Amino acid sequence: MKPFVVRVYGILINKNSEVLLTHEKEGGIEFTKFPGGGLEFGEGLRECLVREFLEETQQKVEVKEHFYTADFFIESAFNPGLQLISVYYKVLCENFILPEDANNIHFFWKPLKELNGEVVTFPVDRIVEKLLM
Repeated sequence: MKPFVVRVYGILINKNSEVLLTHEKEGGIEFTKFPGGGLEFGEGLRECLVREFLEETQQKVEVKEHFYTADFFIESAFNPGLQLISVYYKVLCENFILPEDANNIHFFWKPLKELNGEVVTFPVDRIVEKLLM
């Protein structure tokens, strides 16, 4: 049996109707995605998302309602042979401040009205992007 990789992402929308995205570089691949990361052994999905935001932005988010879970097969782009499970939640953070670029991560706001289904890189993120349009 092949192992699974669980990734948890946050949909943070500000008062200007902009969604938070990241542009990153890992393993020689550049990509744009929603903020979040990998579930660690012993933590829940919501805990993972709070931890990831703290690690990457030094800001605490409040995890709100579930937004989307991929219900189809996805092979990890970075670890071929591993199946990816992606879960998305809406998150809230009053007075969120864009962090400075660090560890090959650039955070930016994208107006919801500028989403076109091709702003983010990965296929599952594009489904979420379309749901936000």
